[in-house]
Amino acid sequence: MTDIARAAGCSQATVSFVLNNTAGMKLSAETRQRVFETASALGYAIPEAATAPIPAEMPNRIGIIVDQIATSPEAVQAIDGLSAAIQERGGLVYVGQSRGDSDVEARLIDDFLQQGISALVYLTIFTREVTPTAALRNAPVAVYLLNCYTANQATPSAVPSEIAGGQRSTHHLITQGHRRIATITGEIWMEAAQDRLKGYRRALATADIPFEQDLVFEGDWSTSAGYEATRKILALPDRPTAVFCQNDRMAVGCYQALKEAGLSIPQDMSVVGYDDEEIARHLHPQLTTSVLPHRAMGQWAAEQILSGTEARASGMTKVECPLIIRASVAPPRP
Repeated sequence: MTDIARAAGCSQATVSFVLNNTAGMKLSAETRQRVFETASALGYAIPEAATAPIPAEMPNRIGIIVDQIATSPEAVQAIDGLSAAIQERGGLVYVGQSRGDSDVEARLIDDFLQQGISALVYLTIFTREVTPTAALRNAPVAVYLLNCYTANQATPSAVPSEIAGGQRSTHHLITQGHRRIATITGEIWMEAAQDRLKGYRRALATADIPFEQDLVFEGDWSTSAGYEATRKILALPDRPTAVFCQNDRMAVGCYQALKEAGLSIPQDMSVVGYDDEEIARHLHPQLTTSVLPHRAMGQWAAEQILSGTEARASGMTKVECPLIIRASVAPPRP
């Protein structure tokens, strides 16, 4: 099989699936024929079973590789969204954590293929561009990317629509009458922070509100960063009337700093978060925030798999981050 794979320009796994006539593998007739012709040219006998009618497909079996599972709840939500849809159709979902190790990833893919998966989903915790490893590129099944994408977008992917989410959050504050709006970003090297800031700037520009760099405070997504940034915001000579915290954990710190300063939310300061973590519903007042759509992205992947979309279909799908309006925003005081 190693000889045939090298000469045919495919993976050894592909040769194995062709010669064993493995059910559930979405291999083209051209690929099968190329393997047969290469095997014959090299002098190998082709097993009779390899050319028999392909067995009926087994129920969908899907493999999911995650770079980090335990870092945040988002990975679990994406997996749950995908697995619920697959299991409703009698399928099975296998999950493995690679920790960004290409060797571990290759072994996981091999193990998943031995289980007869018909599709592979690659999920990252942070939204980013990825360069697929050889094992992922050569997998003989459909491959989908969640929360990441390739530079040429040759592999179908789904990512949050972060720019639109940041714009919608800021626009909501503007519609309530706020004109001086501060924002606390995440670590600015991350795409999520960059895109949410772009959305903030677009909303200001659309409303003819000048952008002020002095109203942008860089955080690190943590509660303490939200607390410290809010203290700086309150020390400004011309204090803003609203704060867009670019995740809910920083919004928790913002709440604490505002309340220590004796200010009421939203009467003295309106606050918007992002991510819609469970804490947002338990703050007082409840936090207006945007949904980070990992569950919806998992459901998107399931829809692609169940609809039989070919792995060679390309393009990036941006999944909406809906704004959940609660009680933390009100018009500024006259």
